[in-house]
Amino acid sequence: MEKRTLPERPGWRDEAEKLGFSFADMGGEPYWDETSAYRFTLRQVEEDIEAPATELHALCREAVDRAVRDESWLTRLDIPREHWDLVAASWARGEPELYGRMDLAYGGHGPAKLLEYNADTPTSLYESASFQWLWFEQQRAAGVLDADADQFNSIHEAIVARWTQICTDGEEVHFTADPDNPEDYATVETLAWAAREAGLGAHFTALSQIGLTEEGQFADDQSRVIGTLFKLYPWEDMLRDDFARHLQGSGTRFIEPPWKAVLSNKGILPLLWQMFPGHPNLLPAFFLADVEEAMAGGSPAPELAPAFEAARETLAQGHVTKPIFSREGAGVVIREAGREVARTGDDSYSHHPMIVQGLARLPDFGGFHPVLGAWIVGETCCGLGLREDRSPITHNLSRFKPHFIEG
Repeated sequence: MEKRTLPERPGWRDEAEKLGFSFADMGGEPYWDETSAYRFTLRQVEEDIEAPATELHALCREAVDRAVRDESWLTRLDIPREHWDLVAASWARGEPELYGRMDLAYGGHGPAKLLEYNADTPTSLYESASFQWLWFEQQRAAGVLDADADQFNSIHEAIVARWTQICTDGEEVHFTADPDNPEDYATVETLAWAAREAGLGAHFTALSQIGLTEEGQFADDQSRVIGTLFKLYPWEDMLRDDFARHLQGSGTRFIEPPWKAVLSNKGILPLLWQMFPGHPNLLPAFFLADVEEAMAGGSPAPELAPAFEAARETLAQGHVTKPIFSREGAGVVIREAGREVARTGDDSYSHHPMIVQGLARLPDFGGFHPVLGAWIVGETCCGLGLREDRSPITHNLSRFKPHFIEG
């Protein structure tokens, strides 16, 4: 793995604007940045990223199966009690999932480490699946990349295939998000584009325009009843929405399904560590309330004593605290050897329960720290997108970097 300086494509910003990639620059800074790209070998992609991410997803599904059967875990994950049946029944019925993005720490050597799993409402999809592939094809055609170079990216094709698996021929699918958020809208349009290619109907309705019929069904802004809904609206918010009491009786099939409320929660990380301690792609993780006293020299919760003692030295060397619900690095604090080294200014999620996780130091490439986004479609890893920042905490303005495979 290396970072290679490359020439930019002439006129790429004009092309981005023509394609609707309106957030290629944000806040006066580049968001899409092709002045350099990350190079991987095929072995690194296949053995260190693709296979481990697919395995991690399988472990996550085992963790969901454990959590939905255990009221203590549903409580710890802060899933509202009145919706436990909705979440558990969704899992028991085997309601299908569409996609997710695992954020991994990896620098080219050693096992990739799971930082967190954006399993419900991951964005950066358009950049990863579409604009990155266009960059690759054009740079290869221009001779900037070797003719035998490749890119780990079958995301769009996998999503098209997945739609055919989880929907019937010609099924009408509604898509909703905040239309005033360009990145959110680009995400749902990318998914809708794939749905249309799969032979499905695709209709966008602004989140604020979805209403309720007299029969208790959800309807769009044209009063059409919504049978299947992809929503870029996180379950932790949906379950607390004024309309939440109508979810179960509405008859709507939701994508992602309600059981993703378990998997998109950062509280899944302590559960994974409890179930699979020492797994090479996992970091030690605990609920902070269980081990805060122990980290100050006291004792952990008795049932966690063996696991904590095994991880005590690792956590003392470096650890991260973060809320079980948060977005774009909000509420994240990094400490090394007892000293705070980084935190985000956004603490809007910090009132939620916190977890503590062993620190996986991100690699340093010319002063930038990349995080790998491994895309899962269905149950398989099928592509890669990278974000980098000068800060060790990735946030909403961190740059998206293309990648390629060579060697």
